[in-house]
Amino acid sequence: MNLTIFILQLYLAEKTLLIDLRSDTVTKPSPDMLTAMQSAATGDDVYGEDPTVNELEQLAAQITGKQAALYCVSGTQSNLLAMLSHCERGQEFIAGQEAHAYKYEGGGAAALGGIQPYTLPFNERGELAIDDIRASIKPDDMHFAVTRLLCLENTQAGQVLSLDYLRAFSQLAQQYQLKRHMDGARGFNAAVKLGVPIQTICKHFDTISLCLSKGLACPVGSLLVGDEATINKARRYRKMIGGGMRQAGVIAAAGIYALRNNINRLQQDHDNAQLISESVGQLEHLGLAQPTHTNMVMISRQTDLKKLTAFLADRHICISGTRWVLHRDISRSDVEAIIDACEAYNRLF
Repeated sequence: MNLTIFILQLYLAEKTLLIDLRSDTVTKPSPDMLTAMQSAATGDDVYGEDPTVNELEQLAAQITGKQAALYCVSGTQSNLLAMLSHCERGQEFIAGQEAHAYKYEGGGAAALGGIQPYTLPFNERGELAIDDIRASIKPDDMHFAVTRLLCLENTQAGQVLSLDYLRAFSQLAQQYQLKRHMDGARGFNAAVKLGVPIQTICKHFDTISLCLSKGLACPVGSLLVGDEATINKARRYRKMIGGGMRQAGVIAAAGIYALRNNINRLQQDHDNAQLISESVGQLEHLGLAQPTHTNMVMISRQTDLKKLTAFLADRHICISGTRWVLHRDISRSDVEAIIDACEAYNRLF
């Protein structure tokens, strides 16, 4: 059965609950978040007159320790705006071969900005090796694109980049006078795992993209934070690519609620993921591809995914691959149901 049709059938079926592990983007706003959205003050954001958007951007800048912030519709948009703001046409950014900003964002930087990507493999810790980055920075030679920007992803496949690594990365970038961008779609998960405020991570980057619509459980939105000049430039590009919003306070209010209420609760997702990984890791016909650090359980690629997907679907558990993502809408009882189903699968096959 087509996966989308299956999911729609479950959503529409009376009294049927779906345990959706595809992504933390599937969360729905809580009643308190919806109340905040309903009562939000609004204005025309393109004119800078939406008070709730302005409050969200000021709050984001404050908690990240940056001068300014820009509210965007998605992480794809905020990553693209960062690249456009840092790089000119014919320049280059260095990123991971499996990085979202390179692989899963439609080639926007190349297509819309004329910015060339140069990719490196992630190591087993989700890092780009410092020596590999150094060797990839182009010399001042007319034959090469000018290396301008270094990009990291944190978390990367659920793995958290250590503060020691971030310091070494930042020192390298500064040595070569390169800009630093972090795709922090799940940056708050990284901060919670490390037990530090997000500002501790952000200080190693010039710009950071932070999603509101993943673990923080907003219906839409991402933030780009950085210095005032770069964010002003990004705001102009946002308008250019059709990202200017009007009475956006109704969705920005969800972001304010999330930043004030949903960061610390990410630990629950981490704990739930750990419970699943402890069980699945011991099962002969499942297993783990890597240790679980945050809210992602990475199932072994040796698993018969087609058979497993169908087996779990019969139990109203939805997966779309070997990455299982825990989020606010998955309870402890759901976790127990997932573990029971995996153990039943292992016994049967």
